[in-house]
Parts: sequence; structure tokens; C-alpha cells
Amino acid sequence: MSLPAEAIAQYRSQLSCNFKQLDEAFAGCMQQAHALLSEQGIKDYLDGASLVCKIGRGFDPVLTYLEEMPEIAHHLGEDMLTRISQAVWTMSRTPNGRSIPVFLQSLPEVARRLGSSELLNHYIEIIFEMMNRTTGSIHGFHATMPSVGLPKLLQQMPFLINQLALGGLKNWIEYGIRNYGKHPQRQEEYFALESADSKAMLQHERKGTLFTHHERKLNLYLQACWQLAPPLVPYSIDFREMRKQQPYFDEYGMRIPDVFDDFNGVRGIDRYRAVLAHMAAHQRWSSQVIADNFSPQQRIAIERLEDSRVEYLAMQQYQGLRRIFIALHPRPEEGSCHPAQESCLRHRLAMLSYAILNPEHGYQQAVINEFAAKFHALMQQGEQSTQAMVDLALSFVAKTRLQSDQLPNVYFTDTAIPYRDDNRHLWQFIEESDDEDFFEQTQCDEQSEVTGLPPRHYPEWDYSSQTYRPDWVSVYEGLHKQGSPAHIDALLAKHAALAKKLKQLVELLKPQNYTRVRYQEEGSELDLDVAIRSLIDFKSGANPDPRINMSHKHDGRNIAVMLLLDLSASISETPQGCTQSILELSQEAVSLLAWAIEALGDPFAIAGFASNTRHEVRYQHIKGFRESFQDEVKGRLAAMEAGYSTRMGAALRHAAHYLEHQNADKKLLLILTDGEPSDIDVDDPQHLSQDTRQAVKELDNQGIYTYCISLDPRADDYVRDIFGKRYTVIDNVQRLPERLPQVFMALTG
Repeated sequence: MSLPAEAIAQYRSQLSCNFKQLDEAFAGCMQQAHALLSEQGIKDYLDGASLVCKIGRGFDPVLTYLEEMPEIAHHLGEDMLTRISQAVWTMSRTPNGRSIPVFLQSLPEVARRLGSSELLNHYIEIIFEMMNRTTGSIHGFHATMPSVGLPKLLQQMPFLINQLALGGLKNWIEYGIRNYGKHPQRQEEYFALESADSKAMLQHERKGTLFTHHERKLNLYLQACWQLAPPLVPYSIDFREMRKQQPYFDEYGMRIPDVFDDFNGVRGIDRYRAVLAHMAAHQRWSSQVIADNFSPQQRIAIERLEDSRVEYLAMQQYQGLRRIFIALHPRPEEGSCHPAQESCLRHRLAMLSYAILNPEHGYQQAVINEFAAKFHALMQQGEQSTQAMVDLALSFVAKTRLQSDQLPNVYFTDTAIPYRDDNRHLWQFIEESDDEDFFEQTQCDEQSEVTGLPPRHYPEWDYSSQTYRPDWVSVYEGLHKQGSPAHIDALLAKHAALAKKLKQLVELLKPQNYTRVRYQEEGSELDLDVAIRSLIDFKSGANPDPRINMSHKHDGRNIAVMLLLDLSASISETPQGCTQSILELSQEAVSLLAWAIEALGDPFAIAGFASNTRHEVRYQHIKGFRESFQDEVKGRLAAMEAGYSTRMGAALRHAAHYLEHQNADKKLLLILTDGEPSDIDVDDPQHLSQDTRQAVKELDNQGIYTYCISLDPRADDYVRDIFGKRYTVIDNVQRLPERLPQVFMALTG
């Protein structure tokens, strides 16, 4: 149904862009957007177009965004609207602004080829990494010279993305940066595919069977053989080098690799058929099992035998699958695992799985032959249910159990079966689980203290596997309870002498100069030059420019600040030699800093956080950006309490959620903490530190400058790894009220 003119006019009013050419194309773009996007998607679409318009690169990028983004968002998800507009904005803040039009023009083909938001996000990361590593690296210039290779690369991208998998594209780009990063002419030739080296490297990386070249064929295969038509969503195995992701399926579709090499005589296209046949067989014949009744070892055995059962049934129906499954299934070497030194359960189960699949397996181990025979006897007797496999698996684990099966040193050689999915569909959990793949929202025990908005879920970085744990952490936010504002007034009076010094610094930092803002439709006074030109245009019969006014604004300071306070239990302690706790000193310091920032006129917010496992990260709002530092805010600051642990990465991501929406040229996130990230449900001391480090990188990509002020004398051992050089360690905690405002002044001066 077409949009009426009134609706189009209303949408046009939401788009902050005044190009005259836009009026002709806008109606058609909105008709397409209305047909493909939700109401929230349309809002994000118009906000994104407004942001692209503000970059100052003319009309073409805006038109490209408006024309192409509805289709991309419809197929890959509406979150791409904001992701791409933010990427354009970030690129415009670098010397590579001229590459924006070709970046946007190449996106439709890239999005069509990649086929998933995950891969498109990886693609954007690759482009920005290339841009950052080749910008300003020529002849010693820093962040002033554009990348000479970037526009050439983007021009060739529609061709490259159809020749290479995303991992191959990354390797090809990496080779060019590594060898020609400081040679502008050769770099340009390489990324324009004009050099012999470039073409040779392209041939080297052009391997395997690309999913997108065979997507239609695979869809027809599923429909014809299995009567299924799920969405097929590719992922890149090249971004999970430490732990390969397995295929899986859920209600959103089947997840499969974006490329397959030929392997052991099996073509890449047949490897895709094996993966899809295995998952389709599960959907046809598997039923769920309640997981809470079984140990981890029993669950592994049940999965292996259920995999074997559905493959047996699939091979009975389609005989050609037998050759493919046997060729792709690893053949564990008998006797290669040593039970005295390592856990051999996975090895035994892989042998049993291969013995079931291939009658000519050649194993001599009696228990393997016994249970392979039991499996086939059940199949021939018609005992072909999932429950029959549960019983057989439990019997196998009980009969072959060894004390060493509990050892942490697990034997993995030839035990992973890459064409099989991860079996997440098989299990049903009644009680709460800590398994990331089956995470369900856990309600907080102290629900009365965590009221208000529903929880927000954030990923957490797993450094050991180099992957995100999706929706792993629950952040509950609320308004901090009230205390007595007189307490904060007393603290400010206590530090009156320090406040006087701060006032002098504030006066120096306040912007003194005004600058004209021209070409405004509404302003404080008439811009005479523009007004005369508009009058001449009007008299000549041309459309006059309505932007004939100008206004004035302070020049030189446009900063938004978020102060994030660590409210974990440790800040209630009183350091040796001090008469006040860290919490009391923090109240004094934050009060002085808030008073100083209020005097400067910078928009700022204050929040505190503490965590009680990943299920409950508490985020307390103390001051909002639009609030002034008055009694209500002082009351919340006076009521600060310490408790629980320090899951810092989730708190940083949530604080950035508010800070990134501030309309400021510079965005500063200050973290005040007394120790390294930790929580009671995490045993690995590096896990939360590495997650916080990854969160800092994410904020950097959003244009948010993160700075840590640590009160831990031993912080140098870990804080540099997390924040780089952006930190200050205050060894003498008693000087915190003096040092905190000084650090802020130094950062923003």
C-alpha cells in the first residue's frame, strides 16, 4: 500500500537534511522503506540518513544511503541501519572522508554476498582496520594523509567479495598492508588489482566453495529432499581461530560456514549437503531430552549416539550420504589416548561413532564392537527413538567409565566431527544453567532492589576462544535511592579552599570566544551576504536560499562526560593510615568534580555499578545529563553504598549506551575504581580483565574516550593492559578529592 502525501511529508520533517535534490527522490525512498521496515526501523533509517547528511560530503552519500539501506536492513536486520550510519560518521572524522561515497555504493553487493549481519560487521571491521593502518603512515605523517589504497580497494570490492571468502579477503588485504603500507604508489596498484603480486595473492586466497555461489542450489536441496525451507545464515570460520564454531540451527534458521574447501575426496558443495542433511535429520527425527538429569559426560555420550542415529536413518533414505559421512568423519587411532595421563571419553565416543557409521572400521577393542553391534541391533528391531539412544549412552558410560575421565587434560585429536552441529536443539533445561548456549534470563533474588526498567543483555568477551558470549550479562538499572543533600553541602564546605582553586581553573577553561554559525534558517541576526544573494535569486526567478540567518556559539568546547563509579564491596574499606573509607573519599572527590563540571557547563552524568554474578549487574543512575547538580542529585550521591563485585566490562558498555547518544564532539568516560575487574562466578582472573579491555576497544570504535582513575597501588600490573596509557593511579587515597578534579581538567583542557 502506497504512503499518502501527508505521511511522506511527516517523515520528511523527521529528516534533518536540506538538499533541494532530496525532495524529488524522498517519496520513492520512503515507499520502499515503508514496505520493508518497521516503525522503529524507519526512525533509525531517517536518523541514519540525517547523520550521513551532517558529514558534509554532499548529496550523493545521503541518496545512496536512502536508496540502498532499506533492502540491506530488510535482509540482514534493522540494527545495520545504525551500524552503517555510525561507520560513515566515524569515517568522516578521519582524513578518508572522500572514500565514503564508494564505501556506500559497494555495500549492497557486499551485503548480498555476505548474507548475514555478523559477516557484514566483520567486513566493516576489516575496512576500518585497513583504513587505520594505512592512514597517515606515509613519510611519518600521523592522521593527516588519507589512505591511498582505500578508495581503490572499495572500487574493487564488488569483484573481490565474489571471489574470496571473508577470511581470504582479510588475508589478501593484510598482505597488501604488510608489504606496501608505506609505499603509496605500490599500495595503490596492489589494491586496484593492477600489480602481479596482487593478482597472484588473489589466486592464492581464492579457494574453496563459497556458500553464496550455491545458496539457491542448497535451498532447493533442502526443499526437495527434506521438505524444509529455513533461512541459511553463513558465518566466517576465519574469525574464530582458537575455537572453531560448529554449525547449528534454531528458530532463526541454519547457521553454516561461508566457505568449504574440498576435503578427503569430498567436494565443498557435498560438505554443505552433509551439514544440512545432518541438521535436517535432527529436525525430522530427534526429540528433546531434559538435561538436568545427566552429568556432562553422559550428555556428551547421548549427543554422539543421537548424531549416529539420525545419520543412520538419513543414510537409509539417501544411500549417497554414506560415502560423504564416512569420508568426513575422522577415524580416531585405536590406542592413541593414554588413560593414565588424560581423559579418553571423547576418544572412545568418537571411535564408537565411526564404528557405527563404517562397518569396516577395523577396531579390535571389544567394548567398541559390542556397543556398535547393540546400536545396529536396536535399529533393526525398530527401537529407533531418542530415548533408546539415551539408554544406550548411559550404559556405555557406565561400562567404560574410568577415574581419568574426570581429568581436565582431555584428549581431542580426531574427536571433533566438523559437519555435525552443536546439538543445542537437543536439550531442554528445567533448572537454571550456566551454559552460554542455553542462557535464560534469571530473575534477581533481591528483585525489590532492582526495579524499574527490564534488564538489558550484553555480550562478554571470551579471550580463550576469541569470541563473544552472546547476551551473557544482565544489567539491571535503576535510580539511586535518596539521602541527605546536606551531607554533600558539608563536604563542599570542608574543601572550600580546594574549591576556590578549582574555580580559578574553571574560569581558565571556560570558552571565551564566540564563532559565527552561518546558513541558518533561524538565527539571532541576518546574514547580509547570504540575504542579498537570495534576494538576487528571487528577483531572477530562481529558488532563493532560505538560510539567510546566522547565530553565535561558544568556540572550542563541546564535551560530554560520564563518570562511572565502582561501588563494589571493597570501597567500604579504610586504607591503612587513613581515617576515612574509600567510599567517603570518593563522595568528597565526586562532589568536587561535579561542582566543577557544573560550573564549566559541560553536560555530564554520574552512575555507579556493582555485580552479583553475570545474572545481576546493578547500574545505579546518580545524575543524568539533563539534571543540574542540585539537592536531588546530591541526595543520591550522599546515599552511595558499597556491595558485591566489579564486572566492569558490562558497566562500560551500558554507560556507553547513554554517552554515545549525546550530541557532543568529544565524549569522555571516566571510571573511578579501586581494583581490577572480578566477580564471584569467574575463576579465571584474566577473563573479566580481557573482557573490559575488549569493551574499551568497542568504545574507541564508537568515538568514546575511556580513562581510568585507579586507587589500587598495584594497579600498574594490570591497568595498562586494559586501558593502554589512558589511566592514572592515585597511590595516596587521601588526595583523591584533590586529584580527581585535576585529572579531569588535564583531560579536557
